[in-house]
Amino acid sequence: MIASRSFTLLARQCLRRANAPQQWIPVLAQTQARFYSVPYEEKVAKFKGKKGSDGLYTVTLIEGDGIGPEISQSVKDIFAAAKAPIKWESADVTPQLKDGKTVIPDKAIDSVKTNYVALKGPLATPIGKGHVSLNLTLRRTFNLFANVRPCKSIAGYKTPYDNVDTVLIRENTEGEYSGIEHVVIDGVVQSIKLITKAASERVLRFAFQYAEDVGKLKVRAVHKATIMKMSDGLFLNTARRVAKDFPKVEFDAELLDNTCLKVVTDPTPYNDKVLVMPNLYGDILSDMCAGLIGGLGLTPSGNIGDECSIFEAVHGSAPDIAGKGLANPTALLLSSIMMLQHMELYEHADKIQKAIFDTLAEGKYLTGDLGGKAKTHEYAKAIMDKF
Repeated sequence: MIASRSFTLLARQCLRRANAPQQWIPVLAQTQARFYSVPYEEKVAKFKGKKGSDGLYTVTLIEGDGIGPEISQSVKDIFAAAKAPIKWESADVTPQLKDGKTVIPDKAIDSVKTNYVALKGPLATPIGKGHVSLNLTLRRTFNLFANVRPCKSIAGYKTPYDNVDTVLIRENTEGEYSGIEHVVIDGVVQSIKLITKAASERVLRFAFQYAEDVGKLKVRAVHKATIMKMSDGLFLNTARRVAKDFPKVEFDAELLDNTCLKVVTDPTPYNDKVLVMPNLYGDILSDMCAGLIGGLGLTPSGNIGDECSIFEAVHGSAPDIAGKGLANPTALLLSSIMMLQHMELYEHADKIQKAIFDTLAEGKYLTGDLGGKAKTHEYAKAIMDKF
């Protein structure tokens, strides 16, 4: 049981961190159309990396566990065939316990901070060794404040839903995932939902700028301010205030339960919108939307931070099929496309993306999870043959 004085101190420390001055950084692009209503030099999440003397950008590669090395190899092979100006720097993020906290090796931290961008395969957190989630550790280490999850129907893989094309942006640092919990009395546990103006404004401003960048000029805040009047109320009121700085973007809000019902009934009215929401809602809703297009194996993801960004496959490490050549690398490939767009390498992004979609639409070389019989390397080769 935590004494009330200790809990108050913990809450104050969290608030101080959340309200500390933030440095705005680069916005992630999903399409080659760039509107730049906000001057480029003022944009959130600009990529800061530079080409080396060899004309290449260095990208940190965290291959991950289980099937991670296999699908990472597919990405490397396809990038080489497409002549993308990328060289890879492998990083080991095997967790360590330092002063009772889960940390990743300093060498990996330095690599990501130096290169400003990383591509990450699936990670498995060691069980029973006292480690917290490795994905959570990475978000906290690099202050990755926004999670971007596009969900778009893929020709060649039929689901009950057609023409899905929505984008969800999730606040990635606080909310119910702040980790502030304590025992009140035996059998009663209290978990604190932390919402701050600073963190809310940061992700909301990013969402509006993202909407301008990709030409989806409608932003919708998803919330439960009817119940959580103070916490979600702060998020919603901040959204309304930030919206005034983006007159070209329409803004509205919708209750979380209404959004869930409407999306699974008919997702197409959300195709022209960017949905932005607090942490827990985004975690649930983004996976639900992934189900509309065929699951996490077809869903890319990008985590945006103040100094660097990490793009990742959000599916599991699938140790049961590791090393058998059965893994589907599509999610990591599409995440690498997001990474190239973030780096403003649009020509290479378009070239690789078209080859991926053409291969999927053709349907001759699909992995088993997509109803085909192709091995991982056969699927990758079919993509390379499109160049």
